[in-house]
Amino acid sequence: MDPAQRSQAISRFLLQSPPGEINDVLNDVRNIISDDESLEEIVHPALKEYNLAQFIVADVPGADHNSIVSDAARVNGEDDRFLDPRSKTSFRFDHISLETSEPEVVEPDAESEPFRVALESSVLTYLAAHFHDGTASVFADPQSSTRFIVQIVANKYNPVNFWSGRWRSEYVVDLDAKTVAGRILLNVHYYEQGNVQLETSHQSSITFPPTITPSNPSGSASKLLALIADQERAYQESLSDTYHEMGEKTFKGLRRALPLTRQKLDWDRVLGYKLGAELSASKGVFGGGS
Repeated sequence: MDPAQRSQAISRFLLQSPPGEINDVLNDVRNIISDDESLEEIVHPALKEYNLAQFIVADVPGADHNSIVSDAARVNGEDDRFLDPRSKTSFRFDHISLETSEPEVVEPDAESEPFRVALESSVLTYLAAHFHDGTASVFADPQSSTRFIVQIVANKYNPVNFWSGRWRSEYVVDLDAKTVAGRILLNVHYYEQGNVQLETSHQSSITFPPTITPSNPSGSASKLLALIADQERAYQESLSDTYHEMGEKTFKGLRRALPLTRQKLDWDRVLGYKLGAELSASKGVFGGGS
């Protein structure tokens, strides 16, 4: 395998890593490459792509909360500097160590900030009510004072019981168009005595009433979050129904309900047959019987 093919293969492995397991994949790759300097050159672009796509959570310097690292959080003109609008701080992020540094104060857009803050407050309330361990960030679109991006991520890692999962959702709120364009991405990995991954996505589009306006930030933000909550609840219920049906119908259809004889096996009799056969064999070996 030439260097270009090797680099592409390693990148694919990293980008397909299940939630919370990318370090395990990276360590396996390191054992194959056996050259940390070459490895860093190969994996850095892949790790950056992975982190941005997966809404990796970063510690905000000087703050008591986390923020999402994503394309929406990227500070214009700087490749590895990201914004935490909640603390009005930007920071540099290392995609390999996942550490933050060099915090700087950022002045928000005065026109969009009141609605962004109201939307952030409603999102955080929703997060606390519905996600056990989640992080959310609300960004103002630098190109429009009436456009906002809501991002939510929740991670659950349980290696002791061999599973991990990640929920990501993103909503683009456009107050001029009166629309919310949303997407939900879900990854779950079960790997006890096997290797099963679920990766699914859902797109949504909401048209909201003209009563939701920038002139009423608090009330409008609360109404928007109610619409988003309805979308996420409906999607979770549809997933639950789908997998219940799979368990009741699809998986049962993959195996025979009865053997070819159309009769259930009597396992007690089977064990009796086995015991009788062993006794007969013993009599033959030891010369027993009449």
